[in-house]
Amino acid sequence: MRYYPVFINLEKKQCLVVGAGEVGRRKIQSLLDSGAGGVTVIDTAEPGEDMVPLLEYDTLHFECRRFRDSDLDGKFLVIASTSSEEVNWRISNLCAERGILCNIVDQPEKCSFIVPATVKRGDLTVAISTAGRSPALAKQIRKNLQESFGDEYAVLLSIMGKLRPMMLGLGLETKDNTAVFRRIVGSNLLEVLAAGNLDSAAGIFREILPSPLHDNIPELLNGIV
Repeated sequence: MRYYPVFINLEKKQCLVVGAGEVGRRKIQSLLDSGAGGVTVIDTAEPGEDMVPLLEYDTLHFECRRFRDSDLDGKFLVIASTSSEEVNWRISNLCAERGILCNIVDQPEKCSFIVPATVKRGDLTVAISTAGRSPALAKQIRKNLQESFGDEYAVLLSIMGKLRPMMLGLGLETKDNTAVFRRIVGSNLLEVLAAGNLDSAAGIFREILPSPLHDNIPELLNGIV
């Protein structure tokens, strides 16, 4: 099966995780980190020490009991990581009937979506999928990418996030803005940031940015180590 790659906005969306074992806890954390509006967790066992940090989130609600069909009411996305084939299939079929996004951990045949391996550096997310054929290969590719993408990518994205409204505020034509952004990402700024050389970074911006923004360069680099 060839999957359609997509990033989903979970803000104000209600999510459900059934099964809070080791894998389930990783899924819960990823939903919380993605800003889900609410995460309901159902598990037949009382939460252990590993769940304590997750229970501190205001957006998480835990219930120690078996799954009920009504748990799907109002849910946008569901993840199941139980050890019961019967429960997993039940959740999968119910979600299919109701048009709810559903992932059954490590069982792509039961899923309407799969969760790719990812590399994250600040606001940068690189996703890798093997269409469910080889999670091991996806993890190896992720390991390789982790070595290729350092923290300087997160720093650059933070700078670009501050720069973009400044550029748009100048009222230049789109082609002019695009040319500036392309020059920045095409420069050796990443290497300079990786080395922590802020003086060189400032020089690059003075060379590329329109003169009205030169006074903003310290602001762009503020907080960068």
